[in-house]
Amino acid sequence: MNLARYALRRLLLIVPVLVGVSLLTFALSRVVPGDPARLAAGAQATPEMYEQIRREFGLDDPLPVQYWTYVSGLVRGDWGDSILSRRPVAADLRLYWPATLELVLVAMTIAVAVGVPLGVLSAIRADRPTDQVSRLVSLLGVSMPAFWLALLLQIFFGLRLGWLPVSGRLDPMLGAPSGGTGLVLVDAALAGNWAMVRDALAHVVLPALTLSFPALATIARFTRASLLEVLGNDYVRTARAKGLVERRVIFGHGLRNAFIPTLTMIGLSFGWAMGGSVLVETVYDWPGIGLYATRSALTLDFMPIMGIALLYGVVFSLINIAVDVAYGVLDPRVSHA
Repeated sequence: MNLARYALRRLLLIVPVLVGVSLLTFALSRVVPGDPARLAAGAQATPEMYEQIRREFGLDDPLPVQYWTYVSGLVRGDWGDSILSRRPVAADLRLYWPATLELVLVAMTIAVAVGVPLGVLSAIRADRPTDQVSRLVSLLGVSMPAFWLALLLQIFFGLRLGWLPVSGRLDPMLGAPSGGTGLVLVDAALAGNWAMVRDALAHVVLPALTLSFPALATIARFTRASLLEVLGNDYVRTARAKGLVERRVIFGHGLRNAFIPTLTMIGLSFGWAMGGSVLVETVYDWPGIGLYATRSALTLDFMPIMGIALLYGVVFSLINIAVDVAYGVLDPRVSHA
């Protein structure tokens, strides 16, 4: 089966995944204690106002009717309305999604650009001081809580040294960038507004470092383990026996074959970064999906939470498909039957 047909089949399998996600999130939203209508109405609301809100959002309907209304709305592109913002959830997601995507892309760029070389260096200098330092960094990355690292970075680089801003995405005095991508760095660069680019970079550094550290550590560990395994194979020893330069042995024979399992971890780390953005965005007040999810959860605003779960389900599925297709490109021996 060629890659195009395989990718199409995997895309079709996203549908049952989304059905399962919608069922799970709907069920969880209905068993969580609390009344979102009561929170939306406020402490001073009259009983009539409270009942009106419940009718407006269909909370008085039987559960099967509520779920059918929700699913039929999804088919039409209606993701429901947010009780908190009083706007369509789809509109809110379009508003907040670019900020999260930009943060995750910057974080994963850092993770891959540092994690892969760190893993390679650790493998070729195994059991030496360089390897020990690399393994210590990896251990810290997978064990250090993100919120604690975020607070340390904010205190040191933001409050004590004053080098970087500790919250927000852009200085409000600069206004909003013109452009259609919603990615501040891209839109500002395309517009030639380099002052805005510098300010956006300054704002994204700390949250991106916080989000990238666990992914960086995991990628470095997998790269090291995979490369050490490959370098122990017979064909690598044969290449060395033929007199090939060590750099060519490592990068031409070793890293190329070791990168396939590392690619899986990069894809998984991208998904984990999407989930980890909830905490990071909350700590840094980054105006993305994660902060939107936190505020919705605190107010029992279930429709945005269900919409975010569906969006992340689609993103995770697409990442897995992209990784599987990349397997076939990097190694034609991989079967997609």
